[in-house]
Amino acid sequence: MPEDPREARIEKIRGTRWIDYSLARSIVDKLEDLMSAPKIHRMPNLLIVGETNNGKSMIVNRFAGRHKPVIHYSPEVSSSFPVLLVQAPNVPDEGRFYNAVLSTIYAPFRPSSRVDQRQLQVLQLLDSIGVQILIIDEIQNILAGSTAKQQQFRNMLKNLGNELAIPIVAVGTQDAYFAIQADRQLENRFEPAVVPKWSMGTDFLRLLASFEQVLALEKPSNLIETNLAIKLLSMSEGTIGELSTLLTRAAIHAIKTGAEQITPKMIDSCGYSSPSDRRKRLG
Repeated sequence: MPEDPREARIEKIRGTRWIDYSLARSIVDKLEDLMSAPKIHRMPNLLIVGETNNGKSMIVNRFAGRHKPVIHYSPEVSSSFPVLLVQAPNVPDEGRFYNAVLSTIYAPFRPSSRVDQRQLQVLQLLDSIGVQILIIDEIQNILAGSTAKQQQFRNMLKNLGNELAIPIVAVGTQDAYFAIQADRQLENRFEPAVVPKWSMGTDFLRLLASFEQVLALEKPSNLIETNLAIKLLSMSEGTIGELSTLLTRAAIHAIKTGAEQITPKMIDSCGYSSPSDRRKRLG
């Protein structure tokens, strides 16, 4: 039985997609510049800060996707891992962080071994596989531990940067800034790159136009029309993740109903609730 073309289109709409916009391009360009920076005593670092669900992780994943690792399972040929992207552990714990790094590069290790042994293993392996830039997502998790544990984790970051002589990129919510700035030396090493909430303007209208092109419904939705654009901005509360969820649901609803365009009616009836509405229901 032939596949329903509507279901194929819906499946495609549900898939992960990259929506290009000027701020994202700018940050990716900064990451490219960092990656090609010459080795100096104190390497430049970057702190990407923004609201939850506003595209930070998508940006660094986009960059990492440009520099995919080449894995060799033969001991005679070294693997290449130009961009290492890891998530900070839920609490500021050096051992857990080293475990995450070693797991990401598929290195065997013993979780029960001493932290200093895993540290040495990480330093040696990251150098041998050619890591050129280290990206740590959810860096605000530093704040989930005691003051002493927080400082130990910050000291680890400084040590990694010094020993490996590679740029470190930290990514997180607004709390990420407080996690870094608590150490003056660390704060001075990280240039902040802020991903603000969206507001009405040319950039937001261009973003809507990009979404409309990607969603590819059979009829034009004209998402940049003023009243519709204002409605989308208000309901998504200014974050690209919520906007993507809202437009995805509205587009799927438009396909299922045969309307083939996103209208205010489609938006109201697609089953989407704004973050504020969800919080009210849970409160």
